[in-house]
Amino acid sequence: MPFTGIFFLCSPVYADSMNAAFYFVSGMESEAITIARGLRRRDPDLLDRLIEQYQHRLLRYLIYLTGQRELAEDLFQETWIRVLERGHQYDGRHGFSVWLYAVARNLTIDYLRRKSPASLDRLMDEDQPTGFEPVDNRPMAWELVAQHEQTERINRALTSIPAEYREALVLRFQEGMSLEEISNVTAVPLGTTKSRIYRGLNLLMSRLEEKPA
Repeated sequence: MPFTGIFFLCSPVYADSMNAAFYFVSGMESEAITIARGLRRRDPDLLDRLIEQYQHRLLRYLIYLTGQRELAEDLFQETWIRVLERGHQYDGRHGFSVWLYAVARNLTIDYLRRKSPASLDRLMDEDQPTGFEPVDNRPMAWELVAQHEQTERINRALTSIPAEYREALVLRFQEGMSLEEISNVTAVPLGTTKSRIYRGLNLLMSRLEEKPA
């Protein structure tokens, strides 16, 4: 069974120049197409490499999504079975991680729908866009929190906020996904994604400001 380490917070990494960004995007697209072709062939070596590359991140995401290690491990296995079964559906238009996380999320929702409908109340809540844009300095605010708070305390605060906000923050700041990629994973409008990140950060900050009992 794969091992998941301590949750470390980091901001997305951006290219320093237009040329660097061009080559990064081109390489990502080329890799995505290669993966799509390999999955259509059910290439076992490719699947092994993908599991090795994404196992820790995927399991960590499922643990934060479900709040249960044992359930997350079961869903982790089911996700890779689904990748093997339905890999031909991945077309390479988005990064592989976007499709992989969407598969894992859909399996989680299907499980919760069968076993615990009440757990879906917040996760499936489709917030309406509020019309505001997140302020530009929010990643810097996240970095400031990461610098001044212990990782364990941040983790406790993160797990105390509603699932849809926690998921958005993990995908944005842990996995470094763009807002558009998060919208694709969670199947909600871009405005909803922005709203969840904004509200999630506000909730996280308020939890961190609370004095221990």
